[in-house]
Formats: sequence, structure tokens, C-alpha cells
Amino acid sequence: MGDIQFEIDGQTVTAVPGMTVLEVARKHGIYIPTLCHHEKLEPFGGCRLCIVEVEDRGWTKYVVSCVFPAAGGIIVRTRSEKVDRLRKTILELLMAHAPDAPQLVELAKVYGADPNRYESDPSFCIHCGLCVRYCAEVARKNAIGFVDRGINKEISFVPEIAAQYCNDCKECFPLCPTSYLQAAYVLAQALSFSEQGVQTMNT
Repeated sequence: MGDIQFEIDGQTVTAVPGMTVLEVARKHGIYIPTLCHHEKLEPFGGCRLCIVEVEDRGWTKYVVSCVFPAAGGIIVRTRSEKVDRLRKTILELLMAHAPDAPQLVELAKVYGADPNRYESDPSFCIHCGLCVRYCAEVARKNAIGFVDRGINKEISFVPEIAAQYCNDCKECFPLCPTSYLQAAYVLAQALSFSEQGVQTMNT
């Protein structure tokens, strides 16, 4: 199959089949904000911040660009009144969990997000899943996972695996947009697997 041509922000761009809108935008130097995207990981679409406006044969829809496939003839707008409003709301919801996270604070300035709009629930984890997916897909250790569901969902280290691998790895730490992961690791280490690590070293 040949290259695909479409438009992003008035610029004609080309893509090969299988590329997402986000990948094409980045290839052409067009900025779309993300929090849960990582080039080494499968697209996730969890944070929704990369939402864009797509016009296709006269119909307009709002899609998550990191998972939306590029298609010939579509018109993509990375900024519009509604896109900005949606991103503002997403940021305000995320900031209820992590109001001081540097990435969120910077994006809030761009989109005029109010960190106090929603009731504070400072869990400090925004469920982007970067740490969980990186550990599974890149490090291939599966030392971190999600537990529970819905509003109760949180990340958790698997003590017997984390005690063996995490101290010498920590590759996921800089990926965390809120720095919650480091705190969770220290807490988990203190509460559960520091003793296991000692036991492992002594065997």
C-alpha cells in the first residue's frame, strides 16, 4: 500500500498505513500534548490528553490521536476551541489527584486549567500506566501492576519480583509524570519486600 496523505493544522502530511495520527504529527514536528505515550510502548490512550479534532467526509469527531489511525483525506486540528476545552477539563480532573505535578502545572498554564475546580483527591497517581506498561513491555519484569478497578484503581509493586529486580532497574521512575512512583516504591520497599530482598540475598 502506498503512502497516505491528509492534513494536520493546514499542513499536508504523509504517513504509511498503520501509523497513528500522533505518530504522523510528531514525524512532521507538530506538537500534540501527551502524558501516557511512550515511543517504546504500545499506544494506550489512557490520559486522553492527545485528543484532536478530526473532520472526515464532512463529519467532525474528537479522537485520541495516539490510537487513532491515520487515514487518507482526513483533516486534523490539534487546537480548536473545543479541543482546548476538553484538554482543560482533562487536566483539571488529573490535577485533583496531583495538583503540583510539574507536567500538569505547565500544561495547565497553556490551557487555563483550574487545579481547584474538582474536589481534591490527592492520590498522586493519575493512572497513566507508563510504569506498569514499561515494566511489562520493555523491562519484561512485571514488577508493577494495577490493582482494583474504577476510582479505587492504583498501582502496586509485586513484592517478590520487585525485591529481586527493582533496586537495580528503576528505569520506570523518570517516566512517572507525578513522581508518585518513587514514593510508592519506597513505601512498598519499607513495608513488604525489603525483608524479602534480604532473605533472597542470604539464600
